[in-house]
Amino acid sequence: MRIRTPLILGAATAVAVSALSAGTVQAQTELLIWHMEQPPHRVDRIQELLDEFNAANPGIVVRQEPQNWGEIYAKAPAAVAAGNAPDLLFAIPDFAPLLQGIGALQPVDEIVAGLDNAHGFYDAAVEPYAYDGGIWAVPLYNMAISLWYHRPMLEAAGVTPPETWDDWVAAVETLSTDGVHGIGLPANRHLYTDQTTYALMVNAGASELYNDDGTVRFDNPETAAALDFYGRLFAFSPPDAANWTWGEAEACFASQTCAMILQFTVITTYDTQTDGDPADLGVVAIPHAASADGGTISYSNGVMLLTDDPEKRAATEAFLTFLMEPETYGRFLNMEPGLFLPVTETGAEADSFWSDPMAERYRPQIETMLENSQAGRLFGFTSGNIFPSIAAISAQNLIAQATQAVVLDDMAAVEAASEIQERMEDAIR
Repeated sequence: MRIRTPLILGAATAVAVSALSAGTVQAQTELLIWHMEQPPHRVDRIQELLDEFNAANPGIVVRQEPQNWGEIYAKAPAAVAAGNAPDLLFAIPDFAPLLQGIGALQPVDEIVAGLDNAHGFYDAAVEPYAYDGGIWAVPLYNMAISLWYHRPMLEAAGVTPPETWDDWVAAVETLSTDGVHGIGLPANRHLYTDQTTYALMVNAGASELYNDDGTVRFDNPETAAALDFYGRLFAFSPPDAANWTWGEAEACFASQTCAMILQFTVITTYDTQTDGDPADLGVVAIPHAASADGGTISYSNGVMLLTDDPEKRAATEAFLTFLMEPETYGRFLNMEPGLFLPVTETGAEADSFWSDPMAERYRPQIETMLENSQAGRLFGFTSGNIFPSIAAISAQNLIAQATQAVVLDDMAAVEAASEIQERMEDAIR
């Protein structure tokens, strides 16, 4: 589905492509990229593609500097204030209002329109970045959380993949035996816990974090139900789960100490750290409360432009034109096969995406992930209105703090929802 825009290929893109073909782009236009894809194999794949682009475009040099998710919320605005911000930032939607609100972002409507004409962006990938009369990031890759499980463990216990919350808690309890934890859930003050908590909120009917007038609506019965259910599941998690981020959850799953986890993907760790058959790796949509429809947390990571230099903008358009071409794009997505999902129609069909050896082995799981992502939402970006205050809520991991109050401090879910509502209101004042 094409985004609804009358724009065509941006003038700067046309200039960049023309200049590149004529060899007239000014020597050594440099672009610095910050991203949070720190694992070495991801950094290596990005560098491989940068080297190819730089070799083919001698007038442009694109460099990368990997960053840390734990620091970037403070580091990015500080870099802007100090005048040493990167030219491009690969980040999630709540960074756009954070940086756009301080005048750090350049609109990228024409870049998006040109790439859309060529490759067909999915509407849902663009929508979180479109507000205040502009588009503030170029969608790059999608992510969606699913429920992952060890098929033989469920079969041995006589458990079928759960579809509802009643099924889920019964399955987790049955699977928790002989040193195995039925599920592993985080409770750290961290983005991972924000995401797993919101995934349950979606499946409780509490996907809206805001009222239409921009006031917070965290304190409601559906949110409380999600927090309470999180606590019921967390009781079957390993003792150290309170300190988990994504890596610890994957390690628990790979070691078969956890029968199930909520995660964007486990494919790489499962394939490289276990002797498991791909057919034994199960993945399904997250179970839902009986009173709610199913869904998950899903969002596109985007490229944000932090420079108003016209030569750097032209170089950016040339770089993104290269990166989104199907023969290149699949290789970019497969820096972590089965984690990063395409945001374009041509990307979803690209041979370079599906021909990766790991993608070939785990194609059924990846197809399920793509299907699950179609019911994805992101807190603060669900009502058709984008409220920039979501950046303050995300930066403080306030959703995760609600979960901590329930699972670590034994606070009643209703009280936790009320207390975190107050903290959210304070954060956005």
